[in-house]
Amino acid sequence: MQGHVDAFRILGGVPTRHIRYDNLKPAVSQVCFGRSRVESQRWVAFRSHYGFDAFYCRPGIEGAHEKGGVEHEGGRFRRSHLVPVPDVDTLADLNARIEQIEVAEDVRHIDNRPTSVGFDFDYETPLLAPLPFEEFDVGLTLTPKVDKTSRITVRQNKYSVPARFIGQNVRVSLRADEVWVFDRHEIVVRHPRLAGRYGFRDLLDHYLEILRTKPGALGNSTGLAAARESGLFTPVHDAFWAAAREARGRAEGTRALIDVLLLHRRLPHEAVVAGMNAVLQAGSVSPDLVAIEARKALAAAGGPPPVVITPPATATAAEDGPEDQDIVSARVISLPARRPELPPDTRPEPSLAAYGQLLSIQPKGSA
Repeated sequence: MQGHVDAFRILGGVPTRHIRYDNLKPAVSQVCFGRSRVESQRWVAFRSHYGFDAFYCRPGIEGAHEKGGVEHEGGRFRRSHLVPVPDVDTLADLNARIEQIEVAEDVRHIDNRPTSVGFDFDYETPLLAPLPFEEFDVGLTLTPKVDKTSRITVRQNKYSVPARFIGQNVRVSLRADEVWVFDRHEIVVRHPRLAGRYGFRDLLDHYLEILRTKPGALGNSTGLAAARESGLFTPVHDAFWAAAREARGRAEGTRALIDVLLLHRRLPHEAVVAGMNAVLQAGSVSPDLVAIEARKALAAAGGPPPVVITPPATATAAEDGPEDQDIVSARVISLPARRPELPPDTRPEPSLAAYGQLLSIQPKGSA
């Protein structure tokens, strides 16, 4: 279904007549006599959403001619562009490469025809039906429980989630290439789907709260190894970690690094790395200074400028000379200074005489 959604999006429409199928299992639950098929409920909902009909070919030799040159064209594409097998890191990289190949295929001519593939497609594009307003939700909904290692198990593979969900059931949308984890209606994390079984994918950010209380576990954690492999944990992080451990000790130095890693949740990665560089050059390992320098780097790169809060000017400062007009700062204004003047309260003070009478009454049986 994900392949259908991507194909309809790239084509810019839906075929109006029908689409031929070789009795694929996700769509056909049972092959009956002739072309009669028992379709799965999810496939019927998918076809109804996009409004197309399915033409099921006869199985075996009887229906070999009904598929046209589809299998031959698939073999030609594989031999021309996928031999040898492409060396890519992720499925997204492979899909991006195939999209580039498809663009180049538009100039190809089939059997010495006078028009190219791209020209013929542009001619037939108006025959497609328009896409629906919303895409069909192709994800399979699951509700796994987060174990004590802050992981969920989906199709015999493990994926990390934030540590605050330990012991809870989370909603998961399992897709062809990704695993979406929800907190109610908000997406918490999107993991690339793992192939095979018994694999795992951890994100270091999901364990920072736990590692702050147990800093000794950071060095051998799988999250740190994954961050190094992906390039998110740079040599600048290692240099800051080493300097912090030398200045503050192993435990406190590691906590300082974790405080810096928490900044990645609010600031861009490049800005935090620039902040660590500036602090290391100044001979400090303070996470607060890293946050300040990161915001300055973000402002220099065109982001929102940092707000500098200064106390109100005193009489001594006014006597020293006029304020520098080039310095932009925000003055702290207390709430009473902003509160409008209220009219005096002329109501009489409340009387407590009735409460005094109640205190004078003694309970029955008391001396």
